[in-house]
Amino acid sequence: MVKKFLSRFYLGLILLFLYAPIFILIILSFNKSKSRSKWGGFTLTWYHNLFQDEAIMEALRNTLVIALLSAFIAVIIGTCACLAINNMRKVPRTILLGISNVPMMNADIVTGISLMLLFIALNYPLSFSSILMSHITFNIPYVILSVMPRLTRQNSSIYEAALDLGATKSYAFFKIILPDIFPGILSGFLLAFTMSLDDFVITYFTKGAGFDTLSTIIYTEVRKGIKPEMYALSTLLFISILVLLVLINRRKDKEHSEKTLQITQ
Repeated sequence: MVKKFLSRFYLGLILLFLYAPIFILIILSFNKSKSRSKWGGFTLTWYHNLFQDEAIMEALRNTLVIALLSAFIAVIIGTCACLAINNMRKVPRTILLGISNVPMMNADIVTGISLMLLFIALNYPLSFSSILMSHITFNIPYVILSVMPRLTRQNSSIYEAALDLGATKSYAFFKIILPDIFPGILSGFLLAFTMSLDDFVITYFTKGAGFDTLSTIIYTEVRKGIKPEMYALSTLLFISILVLLVLINRRKDKEHSEKTLQITQ
């Protein structure tokens, strides 16, 4: 009994240290007073001011465009890579899967500096396109991680039977393989979008002067002095990422339930 209580208390303490700063930030975003130590009443003024700030709105548009484009392109490249890797022999497949996991285990600062040096060496200007290519680069492994398990569990005999019955390879792919791996593709897209939306380090090293995303503009504003609008912006970022993560986890739970149901049947 005491051991169970201590384990729960320890878990609660960890969660408190993790989420207490976020809850304080959310509360401050509704504080009418600019002081962080005094409650001046409930207000939505900072949210209103946030959406009136042209610089922040421009950074928001840049962030969403980069996140959507990088996730979409990474899904296409990652899915094609999964199809190619799945048709390889065991040894090269294992090697390529191991290589694809390196960017996920690598420190963001190492990836960011490496990409920046690559662009400089190629004399490529740091701008919107450099950020987009960088985000595509680190998003592809997450797509492979989401799509590959669905592809390996697929029954290849159905695809081969369709070809034997006269279906073209493209028709069989879109009618048999794609619907089966689509949940993994969707999970990969949501995960890639979330990672791109949340990234700061790689964006900071590969962006050009005068171009900002939400993460970089928050960093710039904090250096000048924290404004209440930053609390509101951080709150909206936290909620949006939380919703995306919930959707990803719910889809994974659904896939696990479907797999368990198929095994029991």
